[in-house]
Amino acid sequence: MSDSDFLAQLGGARLTTAEVLYYRPDFPALLQSFIWQTTDTAPDFPRLNRFLDHWRREIEAVIHSVTVAHAGLVRPAEWRGADMMVRLH
Repeated sequence: MSDSDFLAQLGGARLTTAEVLYYRPDFPALLQSFIWQTTDTAPDFPRLNRFLDHWRREIEAVIHSVTVAHAGLVRPAEWRGADMMVRLH
């Protein structure tokens, strides 16, 4: 039996990291950061959007901005030739 996240990656989901900058009501002058990671599918990012919808409904902190990074974990092997070879004793 395969892991569901691995199967999702084979279907196009990739590691997604979101940095949420937000203000808390008790410290409105202080900008805070929250990092969240999951596997998600670009360009729609359905899991990230569900998370942000939950944040807006359930958390009193106001979102300032969201930065998203998206990278593939499952990909073909890469081969690169060496430009130089050095031997250390």
